Amino acid sequence: MSSEGKKLFNIIILGVSFMFIFTAFQTCGNIAQTVITNLNNTDFHGSGYTSMAIIYGVLSASNLISPSVVAIVGPQFSMVVSGMFYSLYIAVFIQPATWAFYTASVLIGIAAAVLWTAQGNCLTVNSDENTIGRNSGVFWALLQFSLFFGNLYIYFAWQGKTHISESDRRTVFIALTVISLVGTVLFFLIRKQEDTKAPGDDDSTNEILGESSSAGNKMMRAVAAFKKSITLSFTKEMLLLSVTTAYTGLVLTFFSGVYGTCIGAVNRFGSEEKSLIGLSGIFIGVGEILGGGIFGLLSKKSRSGRNPVVMLGILVHFTAFYLIFFNMPNDAPIAPMEGTDQVAYMIPSKEVAMLCSFLLGLGDSCFNTQLLSILGFLYAEDSAPAFAIFKFVQSICAAVAYFYSNYLLLQWQLLIMVLVGFFGTITFFTVEWGAAAALAARGSDYSSI
Repeated sequence: MSSEGKKLFNIIILGVSFMFIFTAFQTCGNIAQTVITNLNNTDFHGSGYTSMAIIYGVLSASNLISPSVVAIVGPQFSMVVSGMFYSLYIAVFIQPATWAFYTASVLIGIAAAVLWTAQGNCLTVNSDENTIGRNSGVFWALLQFSLFFGNLYIYFAWQGKTHISESDRRTVFIALTVISLVGTVLFFLIRKQEDTKAPGDDDSTNEILGESSSAGNKMMRAVAAFKKSITLSFTKEMLLLSVTTAYTGLVLTFFSGVYGTCIGAVNRFGSEEKSLIGLSGIFIGVGEILGGGIFGLLSKKSRSGRNPVVMLGILVHFTAFYLIFFNMPNDAPIAPMEGTDQVAYMIPSKEVAMLCSFLLGLGDSCFNTQLLSILGFLYAEDSAPAFAIFKFVQSICAAVAYFYSNYLLLQWQLLIMVLVGFFGTITFFTVEWGAAAALAARGSDYSSI
């Protein structure tokens, strides 16, 4: 197999591995609060929202040290160990205990930071300037397929169920644990590249140090990358983009945890309320994959820059928020085990609920593809620190959103996203106009971005 063929093989294995792991983890996150609500009349007293707040809070802080971990142990081993911790978190639900649940939440927060740093390193090592766009698109598409399979299983397995029994819970989470472990084992198939670079390396440094690099040298480069992250975080462009990134963190929390809980709590949906959680995840995945394909893989054909895509994203999300406000009862996010019989401004509609799921996924892909694009364009020489800042801001905002989801009614959660989304769109436009002006000053074609 040629060198280029090996690199593409690695990208496909990377994407498939993540697809298996996040099929398990995202399905777990989507149903966690619903399952926990059915447990709270037992000795278990955990909260899915609190768990996710812990995960994203620890993840955001761990982004500060994850480059050092990957630099010392390497990307492949980092992903294998991180995948084991993902499997451990999911396995806790087989026989839940409050202390184990929150301990696993802390551990998976650390593992997630290391996993995504290693993923970025692996993607970079197996790409060049001519293949990075294609490889990013292949990885994104494979990853987003994770929203299909687990949720499809939930839809059929929980069809007609209004209460999740102990047997139902164990069956689902044993299956999800096995799926996560399969994804972890697949990381071993990734073939090592001779030019492997640790986060924060440049080509010349790597050539000098080679495979004989000591842990001390790797740590020095990791510290240099950390210092660069601090410097970049206070630049005008990064501060403006941080508002947009914060919005993606809030939306991530809403569609990956809160919205599914809302659907599962609406008694008006009858015997389908629990299975609709899985169907909602499928529609979110359809929106994500469609948006990723159109605005990610086909981005080179655009001649009007990134702003129209972001504008479409915010309009799609505002439409979804408006429909959710009218369709979902206000107390749905914090409803008790018995669910809610309240009605919003219309009789709850399953069709409208699924349409909103699709719109949430489509709008999210609009924002994420364009954020990744503009970060790669503005910080081509400092991509690792730039993406570390992106993940840090997104994670801390997701943690905050999971925390307030324990207490705020639906209308207030929607209002927060509307306000942050509005200002995040304006700040993105500002940075994009600056990028276009810089290109014009150099005589470059705006469509080339």
